[in-house]
Amino acid sequence: MEKVQPVEILLVEDNLDDAKLTLRALNKHNLANKVYHVKDGEEALDFLFGRKDYQKIAPNDMPKVVFLDLKLPKVSGLEVLKAMKEDESTKVIPVVVLTSSKEDQDLITSYKLGVNSYIVKPVDFEKFVSTVSQLGLYWLLLNEPPIKERNES
Repeated sequence: MEKVQPVEILLVEDNLDDAKLTLRALNKHNLANKVYHVKDGEEALDFLFGRKDYQKIAPNDMPKVVFLDLKLPKVSGLEVLKAMKEDESTKVIPVVVLTSSKEDQDLITSYKLGVNSYIVKPVDFEKFVSTVSQLGLYWLLLNEPPIKERNES
């Protein structure tokens, strides 16, 4: 595997069309140059915890935010969220659930596990692009990371 450049957004999305739309929306505001896309929950955990192909990722290369779909193959988004929030090395990384699920139980469980934001993907293309652009701008430019994270970078 090639060296992974420093990442600002980890996009965990199994639907390639949604991933392309998300990247296009972020690119609209020049936010897509430091996005790393993984296609399932297992790969997300491998990335975040430096396993398998991702053993050489430095702690300073952790994303500023994770955009997480819930309905993923291998390991569900809720399981990824739970693992992240239970681990000292990843629990401060903001997680934005970006999903098509409008199920109350998914929403409630996500917040109980520590999600920072829960967004239902708009069906309309323009609304989707606008939503993702706003998310990228907020989490990368406006949000203040914890002091510990700023000192480590």
